Amino acid sequence: MKTFNIPGFYKSGIISKVKELRRNTDPRKKDYSPTLLDFGPVKFYIARHFGFCYGVENAIEISFKAVEENPHKRIFLLSQMIHNPEVNSDLINRGVKFLMDTGGNQIIPFEELKKEDIVIIPAFGTTLAIEERLTKLGIAVHKYDTTCPFVERVWKKAEKLGEDKYTVIIHGKHNHEETRATFSRSEIHSPAIIIKNMREAEKLGAYIMGELPRKEFDNFFSERISPGFDPDKDLERVGVINQTTMLASETQEIADYFKNLMKKKYGDQNPPFGGQGGPHFADTRDTLCYATNENQEATLALLDQPADLAIVVGGYNSSNTSHIVELCEQKFPTFFISSDTEIESKTKINHFNFHDQKNMVTENYMAVSPLSSGRARLPDGQGAGGEVNIILTSGASCPDAVVERVMMKLLSFFEKTKPTEEVMEKVLAMN
Repeated sequence: MKTFNIPGFYKSGIISKVKELRRNTDPRKKDYSPTLLDFGPVKFYIARHFGFCYGVENAIEISFKAVEENPHKRIFLLSQMIHNPEVNSDLINRGVKFLMDTGGNQIIPFEELKKEDIVIIPAFGTTLAIEERLTKLGIAVHKYDTTCPFVERVWKKAEKLGEDKYTVIIHGKHNHEETRATFSRSEIHSPAIIIKNMREAEKLGAYIMGELPRKEFDNFFSERISPGFDPDKDLERVGVINQTTMLASETQEIADYFKNLMKKKYGDQNPPFGGQGGPHFADTRDTLCYATNENQEATLALLDQPADLAIVVGGYNSSNTSHIVELCEQKFPTFFISSDTEIESKTKINHFNFHDQKNMVTENYMAVSPLSSGRARLPDGQGAGGEVNIILTSGASCPDAVVERVMMKLLSFFEKTKPTEEVMEKVLAMN
């Protein structure tokens, strides 16, 4: 796989080294078990796969290249390049300005742009309407286009579905930049509709099966369907694609749901159509992003560990990070933080509740629930054996350096910890 020129300050001496070691010893990623960093009184379970993915590294390389190559020009980001506050701040500090926020609201009017200005397209891509508008202003929109190749692969699948006369069902968050970009490319080839989760898939399925009134369909989906969408004819043949940062398992569950629903409604008598798996449902599992898949598989492997709590690091508006948090919450008290500065002390942490979209403060966070390993817990949050076991991972847009700062901040709260060199030597010896 291609390697990218990423600024050294995003890498780390511990986390990056652990990841490189796992890549070298397990290049085919057959082992998703985490790496244990045993510092004595505190142990960290480091996920097998997390942090910068191919698309993020590609976006960072192109963005910093744009800054380097245009020292005397105005440089703009269409919106956040990726959903990580540190990376976006680094670009702002280098003079880059945002044209829009993540919701698509204008910060700087397009009318203020000049044709010699540089506009960077974010990793999520953008809509065809915005591309056309920038092009009319004379902006070279594809010169610094950081759109993730895996997002573009979803767009190509949407086009193929349209050619084969399927309606596109997009599993995504309708106000997310990537989903807006994917929707804009889907609707020019076929009818398109956006659903957020399995609950909404079942609501759509209820209409397909004649169990939901048309008025209720219109009220619920009116802002998430393409112009002229007619559910009475446009839901006879469907295919599912996704916002690449959604839960891969949920996308597959939704696809399987519609496949079985179409079989239930139309039966098995129809021959395969165009290699797509049947005339009423198209097999689209190849739109799942490999990095999203691997991050989530590695997170599921973390659930098998005897940990006391989980720390997940990433931007609070990061979709893929929120899903990692969601998985960790199945077993552990989980704290979603953006950086080490959110950790105030051994007993106090600021974190984000993505369910309610609120910032929170938790006291005695190392003692918020019984140990999953069954050990008794002391008042200071340590187990009866005097140690604390912490799951540590991050989203796909979070630099290794940020994860390491979080780990070192947590480590600083414990006395008589083993030296880092000794811990790393043990890890190297075991691999």
